[in-house]
Amino acid sequence: MGDGREADFDEFYRGSRRRMLGYVYALTGDVVEAQDVVQEAFVRAWQRWASVGRYPSPESWVRVVAGRIAISRWRGRRSRARAYARHGAPPDVDGPTPDTVALVGALRQLPASMRTTLALHYVLGLSIADIAAETDAPVGTVKARLSRGRVALAQLLADDNLTEVRRG
Repeated sequence: MGDGREADFDEFYRGSRRRMLGYVYALTGDVVEAQDVVQEAFVRAWQRWASVGRYPSPESWVRVVAGRIAISRWRGRRSRARAYARHGAPPDVDGPTPDTVALVGALRQLPASMRTTLALHYVLGLSIADIAAETDAPVGTVKARLSRGRVALAQLLADDNLTEVRRG
């Protein structure tokens, strides 16, 4: 879109974003919700700017889209509220255990490819062949990542620093 349409959209956005935010804020009564809705409406306008930019009033198009997004979100909240009233709120979920926190902390220290391989295998239960297909890595590489990942996790979890975290 380097043919001037980008500059046209930028100018349109700068010229109409405040009006649009004020309008949606009046609809929703929530400035954060209004910001989210306006952002989504402008994203949709940008995605279709080749045609929306030629409309007599692109701002009208964005305004209609923003209104529909706001209504859709409102209906979703209303449906959830009805479901809660009918079935009750979902049960509270216990927070992570200290061991889980330690494991996640150790996983974060591993390279992303190794962490992904370990999660696919141990969390989702995928086979080595399935992991190789999903990550586009040779089977031998997947096996090596699993092996090296287990060793690295064992070392990280045995580290005295993590035992202090578990105690604290």
